[in-house]
Amino acid sequence: MAQQAALWTTGRRKCAVARVRVIKGTGNIVVNGEKIETYFPVPTQQMAVRSPLVLTGKMGLFDITITCHGGGKVGQAGACRLGISRAIVTMEEEMRKPLRDATMLTRDARVKERKKPGQPGARRRFQFSKR
Repeated sequence: MAQQAALWTTGRRKCAVARVRVIKGTGNIVVNGEKIETYFPVPTQQMAVRSPLVLTGKMGLFDITITCHGGGKVGQAGACRLGISRAIVTMEEEMRKPLRDATMLTRDARVKERKKPGQPGARRRFQFSKR
């Protein structure tokens, strides 16, 4: 019997990039070689990663391997969520509507604003002195 072909998708948020590999399996989620509970110890981050699977009722049907880098843990969790959502839509097009309604297919384009020259920060100015 031939091995099931893996599906690869990419998710991004802030500076984080997540490469998501999805195959039929038992529901194991591995992030950078560690179980999801170890890599994302905060329950809200775990919920963010699992939310597309819970919403579509696909929990426990796929083995998911994620490689993420850049940004922080919250950005990486958001990138994983987008990657998993894209993989589900690639497999089953009818899942696009519920995922779109839950804003899980929208790439959050907000990134940190760059520091401008002659200022202490992106928006912050040095204190004004009249005299």
